[in-house]
Amino acid sequence: MMSPVDQADQNDPQDMIRTHLAALKRAGLQRRLRHLGGAPGPRINVDGRSVLLLCSNNYLGLATDDRLKQAAQAAISTYGCGATGSRLISGNLEPYERLELDLAAFKGTESSLIFPSGYQANVGTVAALVGSRDVIFSDALNHASLIDGSRQSRAEMVTYNHCDPEDLEAKLKTHAAARRKLILTESVFSMDGDLAPLREICFLAKKYSALLLVDEAHATGIFGPNGAGLVSEYGLQPNVDIQMGTFSKALGSLGGYVAASREIIDYLLHRARSLIFSTGLPPAVLAASKAALQIVLEEPQRRLALWENVAHLRDGLARMGFDTSLSQSQILPVRLGDAQRTMAASRFLLHKGVFVQGVRPPTVPLGTARLRISPMAIHSEDDISTALTALESLQFALRQREKRLQQKSSLVPASENS
Repeated sequence: MMSPVDQADQNDPQDMIRTHLAALKRAGLQRRLRHLGGAPGPRINVDGRSVLLLCSNNYLGLATDDRLKQAAQAAISTYGCGATGSRLISGNLEPYERLELDLAAFKGTESSLIFPSGYQANVGTVAALVGSRDVIFSDALNHASLIDGSRQSRAEMVTYNHCDPEDLEAKLKTHAAARRKLILTESVFSMDGDLAPLREICFLAKKYSALLLVDEAHATGIFGPNGAGLVSEYGLQPNVDIQMGTFSKALGSLGGYVAASREIIDYLLHRARSLIFSTGLPPAVLAASKAALQIVLEEPQRRLALWENVAHLRDGLARMGFDTSLSQSQILPVRLGDAQRTMAASRFLLHKGVFVQGVRPPTVPLGTARLRISPMAIHSEDDISTALTALESLQFALRQREKRLQQKSSLVPASENS
């Protein structure tokens, strides 16, 4: 017998959408787009008010750097505003080739290939590398783009426990006879800020003859002697088959990329559908990305400034009793658990002049909603102090709320409280 909801869905397809939206609202998971004004620098206008921006991926502050703007403007003057076609038709303009040469040198690989976005880079690459007779081994907390690419590939997908090489090896042993094996991991995990055990994963990839793709989206520009990422920091370039990353975070622009051997890049050029069937990036974007790479190489002081701000924030959060111990990077998560509580905390901070967005399921697992704090290299010491003052007020408010809830609970008779 059909439930009333099923009957409504059958009679009116719009009811399914209304029911779903109502359920999201009750669970505190309803989303909306905020109106953001101005450029995303240390401050930004949120709903018409200037506030500190502490939830951006613009880690090095390059999105507003004058040199990127000038490079973009010069490219528009020379090449126009759009690529006008896919890269295999009419869109492979000169700035693409210049950027890919610089990128391969930066990442220490033979070649590189730029995609319209990081999402498309992961989806297209994973789906191209393996198929229905193959097995993918994916970290339990990998980004949605890696998961979606795995699904599109039609390979068997095996999830291993987060950052757990022992569990990965056990699962590699179980599938040792697979035609092809592909291991997927982020290097810096975007929601917890923790680091993958890359040395151990590289060892296992070689031991079990598996391809290894490392997603460096949140490590590029931040880690390594020249900012090339965590793979570079550990000296693992020869052991990683595909380094993936983005220009849209620390590099302040747009686009995804893979850096690998010439053979792998040539293979992707023939097989990666998200590249083949997408219009190329605008020349201005490519020129801005090229300028960003140069700045990262020439100005290591930007990374030092970022790490100083991270340390200042981390120490202050620890003194207040917020636990950010999982993080080993520029991403500082403050887990509050409940989605509604997390969004209330985000609104509280915004009222105090600090924009820190709450992150809820399905972006993170149920019960792990958190504030995702990410400072920039261009935040001043006063900016960080202002943020810590607001966070201290939040901690006080959260503790007062807990006390009220405990007092309310203690007034309930034992028979009703059991």
